[in-house]
Amino acid sequence: MKRKLLMALLMLFTLGVTAQESVYGFKAKDSEGREVSLNQYQGKVLLIVNTATKCGFTPQYKELEALYEKYRGEGFEILDFPCNQFGGQAPGGMAEIRQFCTSNFDTQFPQFEKVEVNGPDELPLFAYLKQQQGFVGFGSGVKAKFMDGMLRKQDPDYAAKSDIKWNFTKFLVDRKGCVVARFEPTHDMAEVDKAVARLLKKQDGR
Repeated sequence: MKRKLLMALLMLFTLGVTAQESVYGFKAKDSEGREVSLNQYQGKVLLIVNTATKCGFTPQYKELEALYEKYRGEGFEILDFPCNQFGGQAPGGMAEIRQFCTSNFDTQFPQFEKVEVNGPDELPLFAYLKQQQGFVGFGSGVKAKFMDGMLRKQDPDYAAKSDIKWNFTKFLVDRKGCVVARFEPTHDMAEVDKAVARLLKKQDGR
């Protein structure tokens, strides 16, 4: 009976995520625990990122902040979601995480409450993001090969799943709330910059 109830709830959750036509139907809690509707970001280009403070990719915070400062005046926002699911690399409370980010990288973009991005307790927003843009590979290079080798040892079929693989996975959302691209942490930030610029120009009619 309990199993049937669990399956029914899971089905309702899946149907709810599937029914969404954009990210605007989702809510999340900010770093102070206040509920925020993503509806407030209508008309903006978004980059949604799951982050960590003690990861080899943590220096990407510097590049993310530079990207934010470069394009925020054109209607661009970065939404930062700390996550401790990958190697326990986002320890501590939100005050500690926020202090780390502002002290070391002077981050100005919105930061949200620590969340889970995979599994039964994942934030519904991330279930939707993964549904819209699945995993297509880490690309090339030393870091890409390392990540592929590490994850393949844990799960030979990992690449066939849409799950988020590691910290600093990025989802690009257009001004209509549609998820148009996914970047793994191994992708060059220059690629992200070009994609953001292209989207801002395209939707400005330029």
